Amino acid sequence: MDPELAAWIGLVPWIIGGIVAFTGTIAFASIHSTKMKIKNGYPLEGMWGQSLKPDLTTESMERVKMLTQENASLRAELSAIKERMANVERIVTDSGFQLTHQIDRLRDNEEIN
Repeated sequence: MDPELAAWIGLVPWIIGGIVAFTGTIAFASIHSTKMKIKNGYPLEGMWGQSLKPDLTTESMERVKMLTQENASLRAELSAIKERMANVERIVTDSGFQLTHQIDRLRDNEEIN
């Protein structure tokens, strides 16, 4: 038997294993993607772009509208909390710095007297 042919025949199991692993990875990714779409309420599409479950109903449209409003209110609340946090940081850092200097001045005055 030709040594070059024997080398190729020795690689056949690795090639088949690679193809199986690649196909399995693609299948897993497709299943996981569909699972995440279902979990998060995104509409599914068939091979030709036709809409599958969940159907777009008035109930689902109302849900999207309600979630959009809730998202906007949460964003506004988050920005208000960020502003408050900035004020607290400013108070803590400024007051602490001034307080340290006042204590140092008092200590210096005690040492002098």
